[in-house]
Amino acid sequence: MKLDALNWKILQCIQKNARQSNAEIGRTVGISSPAVSERIKKMEDAGVINGYHTEVSPFEVGYQLTAFITLRAFMGKLKPFLNKVKTYDEVLNCYRITGNENFVMHVVLKDQKHLEYFIDQLIKYGETKTQIVLSHVVENGIVKNYKK
Repeated sequence: MKLDALNWKILQCIQKNARQSNAEIGRTVGISSPAVSERIKKMEDAGVINGYHTEVSPFEVGYQLTAFITLRAFMGKLKPFLNKVKTYDEVLNCYRITGNENFVMHVVLKDQKHLEYFIDQLIKYGETKTQIVLSHVVENGIVKNYKK
């Protein structure tokens, strides 16, 4: 689906606040609420919009640590890890990447002991490296229209 400038404006509105009404979006972008609804539906049908989510604060629900853990899979452990990583409650996101490591995981953990326990589970699949997040610099950035 080719997106025009109006669709991009609607997408920016939704990415900033998916709970705002179509009427609010319409006022922002200069079209009617039914027109906004129709454009959103078309973008959903085309797979441009993949869903709507609630953002939960890991800290407020008891997770003291956020980290990125890379894993370089041992020979023969790539496929077993692909199946296992989906079962870990700690993993918010996991990406298969290029470079020396095979995966990078975005994880939340209760404390240092939890981190140690989690790494002990991972080391049977490969070599790990851990980076603890100190603070957010850019958080939940939005996808924007790239103009050359």
